[in-house]
Amino acid sequence: MRNVLALILGGGQGTRLHPLTELRSKPAVPIGGKYRLIDVPISNCLHADLRRIFVLTQFNSASLNRHVSSAYRMDLFSRGFVEILAAEQTPQSTAWFQGTADAVRKARRHFIEHDADYYLILAGDHLYRMNYADMLDAHVAQKADVTIAALPVDADEATGMGIFTFDGDGLIAAFEEKPNHERLEAMRPSLGTGAGFVNPDPDKPFIASMGIYLFSRQVLLDLLDQEPGHDFGRALIPAALTRYKVRAYPHRGYWADVGTIDSFYDANIMLTRPSAPFSFYDPTCPIYTHARFLPPSKLVACDLNQALIAEGCYLEQAAVSDSVVGIRTSIGPGSRVTRSVLLGADYYELDSARENGGAHVPIGIGRDVVLDRVIVDKNARIGDGARLTNTAGVDEADGPGYYIRNGIVIVPKGGVIAPGTVV
Repeated sequence: MRNVLALILGGGQGTRLHPLTELRSKPAVPIGGKYRLIDVPISNCLHADLRRIFVLTQFNSASLNRHVSSAYRMDLFSRGFVEILAAEQTPQSTAWFQGTADAVRKARRHFIEHDADYYLILAGDHLYRMNYADMLDAHVAQKADVTIAALPVDADEATGMGIFTFDGDGLIAAFEEKPNHERLEAMRPSLGTGAGFVNPDPDKPFIASMGIYLFSRQVLLDLLDQEPGHDFGRALIPAALTRYKVRAYPHRGYWADVGTIDSFYDANIMLTRPSAPFSFYDPTCPIYTHARFLPPSKLVACDLNQALIAEGCYLEQAAVSDSVVGIRTSIGPGSRVTRSVLLGADYYELDSARENGGAHVPIGIGRDVVLDRVIVDKNARIGDGARLTNTAGVDEADGPGYYIRNGIVIVPKGGVIAPGTVV
């Protein structure tokens, strides 16, 4: 796919994922024990032989830049690259990116020089597996100007997404962002089935945008020049419907927007299920990430059930169920972890550091700790005897070394929970 250039949008401040985005951008958030969200769209690109990729970001991009530069090094004799384009001040503009379309517009001077017949616009915080080559084939075969990946959803899901209606030729006739239930009922007569969704699921009658756009080159450049709006969904796509052939590309597999604490937590816990609709490993198209030289995980007298344990971990006399345990995680004797997501650690703490008082509470999960429905970010320290279970059912709160969001207890990156703490 040498004629396609991919642009992955790093998103804004990621406030809905705070505190996981306090020190990193959304695409750099760890997921599945050893991966980062950015690995998903990049891996999908590589499997489609799409090897010219820009990642557009502006907030907390340092860790993302390190990950991309270490994980994705292309052949010196190819034209491939994965490059970070951070927001920058220029003589033409001193403002930050104001939205998805504005980010592409301001990055245009960097990618316009590359030969490309098509531009593929992707989000950096979605979890799915897709063959972009098939999407390109459909775009070319249907002589479309813009193709948008879409999937069927139910009414509750539709209220949080962009919903399409279609004309008799299967072209997208209208696009509405996050319609309420009353508006959805009014839209039903014009939903249509000519967009490639043959016999849609009656429980999922609405066709929603996945935020994946394929533009013919000049179409995107003209829209960026002629439409002043800052977002694809709110400005460029509605404008394109009035003058171009815009079609939907059907996606039937798993897809999730991992842009909120709830969705991030649910996506990770889903990975632990025996019949999970998504897996990071597929023999034909695995998800790639930074290759680490870590030892196998060591488990001593542990009780495990439906758990993902990444490499480099040490668990001793611990019980772990329905949980994800990230790289280099240490869990002490007598601890019980249920329905939790542990993102792991960036490094091992030397024994000498502990002996010399370098860390009052060691990195990892201490002895006799109880965690239930908790997200523990990297390099966090959970002291002996701590109990993070939110038995009071608090929905939102901030405390010493932790946050509660939507009932989920979150220990931020580098956070410290003192021994004996009860939340």
